[in-house]
Amino acid sequence: MKKEISRRNFVNATIGAGAGAMILPVTGGFGLQSLSPVNRPLIITSHANETGQKAMAAGWEILKNGGNAVDAVEKAANIIEVDPEDTSVGYGGLPNEDGVVQLDASFMDGKTYSAGAVACLENIKTPASVAKLVMQRTDHVLLVGKGALDFAKAWGFPEENLLTEKARKIWLRWKEEMSPTDDWGAPEHLQNLVKKESYWRDFPGIEHHYGTTNVLAIDSNGDIAGCTTTSGLSFKLNGRVGDSPIIGAGLYVDNEVGAAGATGRGEDVIKSCASYYMIMRMKEGRTPQQACEDALKMIIDRYKKVNPDFYPSEKFVAINKNGELGCATMTGNRNPQMSVMASKGYSRFEGTVVFPGR
Repeated sequence: MKKEISRRNFVNATIGAGAGAMILPVTGGFGLQSLSPVNRPLIITSHANETGQKAMAAGWEILKNGGNAVDAVEKAANIIEVDPEDTSVGYGGLPNEDGVVQLDASFMDGKTYSAGAVACLENIKTPASVAKLVMQRTDHVLLVGKGALDFAKAWGFPEENLLTEKARKIWLRWKEEMSPTDDWGAPEHLQNLVKKESYWRDFPGIEHHYGTTNVLAIDSNGDIAGCTTTSGLSFKLNGRVGDSPIIGAGLYVDNEVGAAGATGRGEDVIKSCASYYMIMRMKEGRTPQQACEDALKMIIDRYKKVNPDFYPSEKFVAINKNGELGCATMTGNRNPQMSVMASKGYSRFEGTVVFPGR
């Protein structure tokens, strides 16, 4: 059952155990101010679709039984990473310009101040799990390319082709429509006569785009962890790395403050160190919602002197150690949402658009 939900008014739903369980509304609801430590544990993801809901249910199974935030975050992130219908994360993600899927992910444990990340990882479905192992089983933070793949294989991760048929067809459409003067597409004398194959029309809304998912959690002990995972900018240059595996840009976690994550155009997030900035704003007393909005405004301020009409597309999410939430995006005609799971059940939290009338 879908309802419009404001960021200060949750409509909660319980997730029943077992296949086919119905989702039923819970009376009452709770707002930000009531999300106190007694309501821990808590887990959120920037994915507000059905897969995001399934991810929250999986992570919650660990948290509700006293498990730690690191394991819950990994489990939830994996659910999203293996979804072949998601063209922005993991298996099924859109490839680079050469038709190769390269994945980025980061992991951070607020309790231990440990972090791990992988970039340009090929042939491994769950980069979040590899990043977690970099965090836990090495004294490094970031592994890239072949080194990241060798590390994953050493830990028993199987190599698999990550390019789904759907993603391949989208890439081929991009190749054919990229330029009217190259040699991709129908022969020149037939270009005005031949209709595109039907599968081109299957994906009318997918263009040059970027997408990511963040998963942030607090466990019953008050320990915080987070993960950001992505297939990156579609059709990117081979070897391009976005913000997702950069600690402080795509993700930052501090047990004394909270956690923050970013999705959107990675280059802008890297230059602004946006996730670390959000943590610092919360440390100064700003709420997670205010911190998300502050970070978006900070990025726009950076561009004002160069191009005052430039508004990159970013979406930020954050939680603090008290379980308060935040979610904001830079532009758009509808408010951003994220999935939340707490003791009162599953909810979609609605954030704000910071520059709706640009």
